[in-house]
Amino acid sequence: MKAAIIMGSTSDLSKVEPAIDILKSKNIEVKVRCLSAHRASKQLYEFIEEINNDGTEVVITAAGMAAALPGVVAAQTVLPVIGVPLSGSVLDGQDALYSIVQMPPGIPVATVAINGGKNAAWLALEIMAVKHPELREMLLQERKSMQESAIKANEEVSAKYE
Repeated sequence: MKAAIIMGSTSDLSKVEPAIDILKSKNIEVKVRCLSAHRASKQLYEFIEEINNDGTEVVITAAGMAAALPGVVAAQTVLPVIGVPLSGSVLDGQDALYSIVQMPPGIPVATVAINGGKNAAWLALEIMAVKHPELREMLLQERKSMQESAIKANEEVSAKYE
């Protein structure tokens, strides 16, 4: 199982690392690149060609400001592309969110919350789970664990204030 993560700048790395960690913890092979759609367009194109042909199943893209990266990637592949809008500009990520979510018909980018790298990883796992039953089972167990944690937290709060 393979995924790719592309960020537009090394300043984005701290916001992307949680996604890398989640995917790797689930035994997903992850290719990580820092390729700006504006400043490294040729290298970005070459990398997209590589992942189009190497078994990669989903691409996470993270970008701020104009956030062209997710759209540029989506325009060059039919792999599912997940966009992570990043804060960092005077508009605190709203500019990136609007840029990513407003893709033209036929070139979609799934979009998560501003700085939502973790959810991008979980969404990537869900997309891959359609093809990989063992991943689907792991996700079901993960959800069960989350539910148990939430119930336990509720019980602790209830007991404290009753």
